[in-house]
Amino acid sequence: MGSDGAGTTTHAARGRERETAAAPAARPARRHVPLRSTCAQPHACPRPVRMQVLGQVRYFAGLSEAELADIDRRMASLSWGEGDPLYRAGEPADHLYVLAAGRVKVSRPTADGTAVITDLLTPGDLFGTLTSLGEPVYPETAEALTVSCALRIDPDAFRAVLTEHPQVALRVLDDVTARLAQARSAVGDRATGSVAQRVATTLLRLADKLGQERAGDGGTLLQLPLSRADLAGMTASTPESVSRVMSRLRKDGVIDSGRRWTAILDRERLERVAAER
Repeated sequence: MGSDGAGTTTHAARGRERETAAAPAARPARRHVPLRSTCAQPHACPRPVRMQVLGQVRYFAGLSEAELADIDRRMASLSWGEGDPLYRAGEPADHLYVLAAGRVKVSRPTADGTAVITDLLTPGDLFGTLTSLGEPVYPETAEALTVSCALRIDPDAFRAVLTEHPQVALRVLDDVTARLAQARSAVGDRATGSVAQRVATTLLRLADKLGQERAGDGGTLLQLPLSRADLAGMTASTPESVSRVMSRLRKDGVIDSGRRWTAILDRERLERVAAER
């Protein structure tokens, strides 16, 4: 983490990594575009930024600056370029991450070999998992949507944090319990809730997390590529069903959408759709 965190390498080592990842020399007659490395790179994330981000994580909420500094020194600061995977589904679950800058999408592979987005992450979000938290492998793939920086902690360091900060251990236990309850609730919602309800609820959640005010009409803009397959994965539905719901919402003037954006034009009506039983 720069000079005051774990996981950094020397300038010489980084130079060797870049040399290893570099593309073959271009022919004189062609423009050369170097290949982008797809592995994490050490990143000198400023300490004030790291401390602010850690303070936003639910596990660490309310901890003193000294306690956050103790956790910070156990974490590595790494960066990824747009499109780089932070980890892939099926790999050993050996790190937790806190997003410090950028945006990351989390996707789950499907039976037909495609992937659908299950979550979109912003700074302050905690993601990844550890075997000790009940996940032997990552169930999903995390990929940088933009140039991103994250703080990463390994199992031994996280275990030390739990030992030395009992309040964090209690929050982790509460979180695992909440995840189990949420999973049971999600099963019930999928069995009883309509596709329209689930789509509306998902759009509202994304708007609260990633939305930007749209000039002119007071709507909320989601400036991201969100395919029908992605929405289907996030709502436990099918692309065909989601497409019908989105078409109806667009026809009714509740939303508008394009290839890489979705806008919520009438939030009140969308909330009514989400609340319908």
